[in-house]
Amino acid sequence: MSEAPPWAARLTGVRHAYGNTPALDDVSLAVAAGEALVVIGPDGVGKSTLLALIAGAKRIQHGAVETLGRDLSQERARAAVQPRIAFMPQGLGRNLYASLSVRENIDYFAALFGGAPSARVEALMDALGLAPFAARAAGKLSGGMKQKLGLCCALVHDPDILILDEPTTGVDPLSRRQFWDLVSAIRAARPAMALIVATSYLDEAERFGRVVLMQAGAIIADGAPMALKAEHGAVSMEALFMRLTGAELAARIARNAPAADAPIAVEAHGLTRRFGAFVAVDQVEFSVRRGEIYGFLGSNGCGKTTTMKMLTGLLPASEGEARMLGRPVDARDLATRRRVGYMSQGFSLYGELTVQQNLDLHAKLFGLEDDKGALRIAALKEQFGLNPHASAIAGALPLGVRQRLSLAIAILHEPEVLILDEPTSGVDPAAREAFWREIERLARDKEVTIFISTHFMSEAERCDRVAFMHAGRVIAEGAPDALRQSQNAATLEDAFVRYMQIGGAGEPPAHALSALITGVSDKPAKQMPRLLAVARREILEMLREPVRFAMALAGTLVLALAFGYGISFNVEDVSLAVIDRDRTPASRAYVEEFASSPYFELRAALNDDRAVEQALRSNRATLVLDIPPGFGRALASGRAPPIGAWVDGAMPFRAETVSGYALALHQRAIAAAAGGRAPLPAAYELEPRFLYNQAFRSFNAVVPIMIGILLAMIPSILTSLAVVREKELGSITNFYVTPISRTEFLLGKQLPYIALGFVNFLLLVALAIVLFGLSIKGSLIALLLAGLLYVAATSAVGFVSSALTRSQTAAVFGTAIVIMVPAVEFSGLMQPLASLEPVDRAIGALFPTSHFNQISTGVFAKGRGFFDLASELAVLALFWLVLLAISIALLRKQER
Repeated sequence: MSEAPPWAARLTGVRHAYGNTPALDDVSLAVAAGEALVVIGPDGVGKSTLLALIAGAKRIQHGAVETLGRDLSQERARAAVQPRIAFMPQGLGRNLYASLSVRENIDYFAALFGGAPSARVEALMDALGLAPFAARAAGKLSGGMKQKLGLCCALVHDPDILILDEPTTGVDPLSRRQFWDLVSAIRAARPAMALIVATSYLDEAERFGRVVLMQAGAIIADGAPMALKAEHGAVSMEALFMRLTGAELAARIARNAPAADAPIAVEAHGLTRRFGAFVAVDQVEFSVRRGEIYGFLGSNGCGKTTTMKMLTGLLPASEGEARMLGRPVDARDLATRRRVGYMSQGFSLYGELTVQQNLDLHAKLFGLEDDKGALRIAALKEQFGLNPHASAIAGALPLGVRQRLSLAIAILHEPEVLILDEPTSGVDPAAREAFWREIERLARDKEVTIFISTHFMSEAERCDRVAFMHAGRVIAEGAPDALRQSQNAATLEDAFVRYMQIGGAGEPPAHALSALITGVSDKPAKQMPRLLAVARREILEMLREPVRFAMALAGTLVLALAFGYGISFNVEDVSLAVIDRDRTPASRAYVEEFASSPYFELRAALNDDRAVEQALRSNRATLVLDIPPGFGRALASGRAPPIGAWVDGAMPFRAETVSGYALALHQRAIAAAAGGRAPLPAAYELEPRFLYNQAFRSFNAVVPIMIGILLAMIPSILTSLAVVREKELGSITNFYVTPISRTEFLLGKQLPYIALGFVNFLLLVALAIVLFGLSIKGSLIALLLAGLLYVAATSAVGFVSSALTRSQTAAVFGTAIVIMVPAVEFSGLMQPLASLEPVDRAIGALFPTSHFNQISTGVFAKGRGFFDLASELAVLALFWLVLLAISIALLRKQER
């Protein structure tokens, strides 16, 4: 590693805002190489923004930010320093890939940083307790296990600065101790490595040499923990926090434990849940009385969340029984479910709605009347400090504010039972205190039963009883003080750690820490290029979503059948009506010639002009023939009498085709009506000869163009989700803070979609030949190359849309409109390109579909050769390169 500069990070006069909401206000901060600094403060005061700016994940708005001696406002400087930065963003697994396994996630992060020694990877997994779950999908991990995996991915390379945004949120106390011991061991081996952490666990702040306390986007205290406590006369970090932020540290609400004869509100008997061969919850037994606060604690991944989901009916039990308010838990029992409030571990509200809209929606879902609902919402917004965020989009809120919103909605309808899965994870101490005062008030005044999981031991001490769970089993239960005394422990946290160790959760293997420390200088194993690593991840994610993958393949075939059989330009069985004003054998012979042809079907004989209009308006006839009086006499005298033909012109293209067929039949019908004697010949006769598609088969005309339309739609819509999906899920941060370039990122994402699109192209060509009876008359090589270049171009269109938009819905609709309208209207499907107006023809030329259709129809119908199509192939290649360049230019390497 290169020698670290004296300053690991330095900020000068930094200001940052989101719209009109300031996040940082004239912040200046310097962090020395090798220094360990922790940032604390209330929710939404700019802690995450500060760390993201130091990591280079956010664009600098005002001021200067230097990391490891490089000015992060310069793109080249960021690219040069990113291999030396490790950043773990806030949120439960927001930077992970849910469908990838634990090991696949770690390997992907290692590839982004150019590889990592296998010994280091294995040591990290052992030290963080991930080794037994190496093959498990990240999305199936508990919240705490996701945090551990995120930590492992952040530490997989050997950084000079480690930036962790609330890394231990949702992590159990034993694992937190092990994690900080691990970080200390790494720092001991790398004394020059700087450590910058944001945390909501104030006891963790005591571990650091320097504490920065933020309030309203500004730094209000900066110094060593002991010095700050002495300066402000605080006995603990929590007291210091409350004093400096102006929060109230009120006395706890006095309340008695529920009576021994109080009715049972929640109970489990032999409750078991299996996922395949894995037993997540194993024969769990407990009972919780009305008005009791029951704490449910345990190691990460021990089955707490699974148990809570079974209590709410979200998951069925494999064995045993759960009962709620005296009734068996049944997902269909809506009456009981209305009496229960549930807050899930992860944010499960509507991220695209504002805070106020989420509250209003849930008030209606819970059946609260307008006046009552409005009063209740107003009280909860005041209680949980949500008024300043009422108009903010919920998905964009800081973690702590999102948790407060979820808490407010969980108790909005004043339930009799509250099931809360780590409700205060990531919430600042003042907000936690306000929440617990509300919980204690609900239990005391309204006898609400509280079933709550937490990793804060100070919260567990406020419960009437707690249960400790490990490896799917409840291993201890009782009052907090009784559990502490049973282990002769000084604190409940110490008792928890001892119970976990008794249950089998030991310290990380000594060899793991040793390998991690001594293996940092090992040369990494040979790794695939970053571009291929992105491509591999994209392929794995597609394969892990079988419905999406099947639709991407089979969807084109289904649409091809609809297009091929549903769109027809053939004129067959056109509805015909006749008004015969002559009524002679000649007029009847004329009509019979039309009726006996395969193109027209006689549906009605009309009597007057009014009937003609009604037949056309009611769609009973597409063509009406009007035979005038004296038709027979005119033919007998050798004259060609005029015939009236009324055509339904609602669809002009079809009307033109029908009129053309009618004119052709007219000549034959006149001859038949004249008894084989043709009328007087015209001065000249035009006889067209069709060189291609002489049979006038619609398939021959529609199917080659259909291939172009479908390949414009499917690849572009798939790629339109590729980037914006990561923006919504949060994993786009990995792109912001790792050394991968925009070109590597987009090309790596595009390669699988090009391959998938080309497979679709081959399937469509096979369908055209086998089912629709087409044959390849021109250059097969030209057709194959055109298909490859075309799907590359259309998939690049999706990337342009994905780079511009912020939601998957907007990306899909935008792409569909931009790609499909020109593909249908201006590419030769509805009418030949040569017959388009100059402006329409120019629009068509600006999209790749019209050029591909020229090649497709040329090869299938006209026998055009490779060199004859070279110019169109070159245009398709140019489309791909230009569109890819545009998407690269639009894709930002930083968040705004």
